[in-house]
Amino acid sequence: MEPSAESVAQKYPPPPPETPAERKGRMVALFVMPFLIVTMMYAVYMSTMHDPQPSDMPVAVVGTGAQAEGFADRLRSAAPDALDVRVVDDVSAVEELIAQEEITGAIEPPASGDVAKIYQASAGGASQASVVSGLLGPLAIAEGWETEKVELAPLREGDGTGTMVLFAAMGMMLAGYVPLSSMLSGTPNLLRARTFLPIALGWGALTGSLIWLILGPLVGAVDGHYPLFLGVGTLAVMAVGVSQLLFTKVMGPFAVLLGMLLWVVFGVPSSGLAMAIDTMPGFFGWLHGVLPLPAAGEAIRSVIYFGGEGVWGHVRTLALWLVIPLVLVVLKDRRSDEPIVAGPAYTAPDAPLPALPGGPVASYRRRLFGVAAFPLGIMVTVVTLMSLSMHKPDLKDLPVAVVGAQASAFVDGVEPKLGDYVDLQVVDSADEAEQLIKKQEIAAAYVLPTAEERAPVLLTAGGAGASQKVTAVQMFGPIAAESGASLEIKDVAALTGNDTGGSNSLYVGMSWIMAGFLFFAVMRGGAPDLTRTRQLLPLVAGWSVGISVWLWFLFDVLIGAVNGHALALIGCGAFTVFAVAWASAVLIRLWGLGALVPVMIVVMLAGVPASGGGLSVYMVPEVFRWLSEVLPLPAAVDIARSLVYFDGTGIGGNLLVIALWGLAGLALNVLVVDRWLNRDGAKPHAPLGPKHMPEKRQKKTPHDDELVQQPA
Repeated sequence: MEPSAESVAQKYPPPPPETPAERKGRMVALFVMPFLIVTMMYAVYMSTMHDPQPSDMPVAVVGTGAQAEGFADRLRSAAPDALDVRVVDDVSAVEELIAQEEITGAIEPPASGDVAKIYQASAGGASQASVVSGLLGPLAIAEGWETEKVELAPLREGDGTGTMVLFAAMGMMLAGYVPLSSMLSGTPNLLRARTFLPIALGWGALTGSLIWLILGPLVGAVDGHYPLFLGVGTLAVMAVGVSQLLFTKVMGPFAVLLGMLLWVVFGVPSSGLAMAIDTMPGFFGWLHGVLPLPAAGEAIRSVIYFGGEGVWGHVRTLALWLVIPLVLVVLKDRRSDEPIVAGPAYTAPDAPLPALPGGPVASYRRRLFGVAAFPLGIMVTVVTLMSLSMHKPDLKDLPVAVVGAQASAFVDGVEPKLGDYVDLQVVDSADEAEQLIKKQEIAAAYVLPTAEERAPVLLTAGGAGASQKVTAVQMFGPIAAESGASLEIKDVAALTGNDTGGSNSLYVGMSWIMAGFLFFAVMRGGAPDLTRTRQLLPLVAGWSVGISVWLWFLFDVLIGAVNGHALALIGCGAFTVFAVAWASAVLIRLWGLGALVPVMIVVMLAGVPASGGGLSVYMVPEVFRWLSEVLPLPAAVDIARSLVYFDGTGIGGNLLVIALWGLAGLALNVLVVDRWLNRDGAKPHAPLGPKHMPEKRQKKTPHDDELVQQPA
């Protein structure tokens, strides 16, 4: 039987009414939190990944004697900043050094003939292997050699992009740090070391097992290795969880910012699991050997692909993140029994606390469920959606136009060879094909040679997607060679020098979308007393404009990744943030922070593979091709891409998609959500306080001593 409201109020007196100054401070903090999260995430991602350049990438020259040494010297002279060159005796040394992460690849000059072998290991990072061959190949050709690629550690069939280890490590980081915010607000009694540690042990084993279940039996990206995922996952989740517990005890609710920065924002680029670590700024190379995300990912990769070479070094890194913070947490618990700063002053299981921030008072059992279900939902969703959509690129129906007098005959002859990979269509002229490329209705156009132009021309657009362009070139280069001609490439929308990977538009669109849904997530947790759309409307409008101006300034002026189109980017950004905020608010205001999981799926996670911002939309499961026409993130990415590379072509349709989301969200908030939240008998939100704020020690003065010594 639950205690009555009167008995709870007597045992746990509610806080005094909030003063105007306190309310003002609370509202300012609610704007600062999403501002800092969006800024630190996309400042790091955009600055590190918009123009990755190799620096001191360690490679080897295979061979002995003067030829190998001489070629190594020429490599050092040709790329003094990009390559760090050593000479090794044979291929077995190359294999060992790659497994130990000492080198990224190698080249073997021809002992006889004119074919040099380039050794690479895609299992060490698909991006890394691509950079290595891209650097060594042209240097070999300059010597007059042909090149042959030799794969020393190929990726598994179910892990075609090599991202399985990244998604596994990201899942472990999320499982480790996300629960602490909910535990602080709903179950603060669990935040003492002796209680938290066994919970973290069981939680780590559970989430490590779930990650293996998703990536193994469900997705097929890994075969077996359950004990590996169980061991590394348990250790990684415990290490991050205990570290985040320490941050929470010191910083209170703002610990989530430090945790996100260390575990994810810095963790992803420093991991080398997505982009080659030697193309990141040097600071991230140091973080690669320090942070838990790289350690967890490298430990899994080491066992699965390299026979466990170097795995114990990564395990040691995770162990240090567990042991050192645990010692500090225990010491802090022994020195002080005070509640966590800015956390609930009442920490007993029967205290009037919510299951998730901003919700109504909930029973202890419901709070325990919320503390577990919320982070579990986020982790499972991220790992499942990302791995299912991106683990194994499968090109299908890439739309390519064919131009020329013999176009129909060419299509009839070539289409059976290419099968389902392409969808060939005949167009009348190269100009028409170019317009279709700019409208992004086709990916490329193959212009047949004429009497005047004897070489076939492939029209492409790097701005529409680097992977899409590379695929088209790789596919039609051999076709041109069969006719005895060399394929000429014409890029009608070439990538700029500050967007060499073509990922800038993805990060711009993602930052707009995150700024939209995150605003209402923070407001729901910190300002549940705002229950009317008319109260929230000016706040959302001001936030939308302000964050869009800031993001443009960050990306353009400070980072230099997105140049020009300032007013258009600010205007479209503000419009997107505003619309996505109201669309997200429908579920978040109705169901609280638990709704963040379905909201993230719809407005963010499902939109990443559907946007074509990383892999081409023709390389992911076909359902995402349909989603690309209706979800807000693909529309936002396409707006940024179109403004920069295609003179705004097709932007109207994307703005219409976003407008429909915003109008539907705004209408539902006014007609449904407002009425529901303000209905008779609606449960009020849990008290916003009292919060524990340590008293400041007052300095003693001589006058104080005199007062004490005076007789009564």
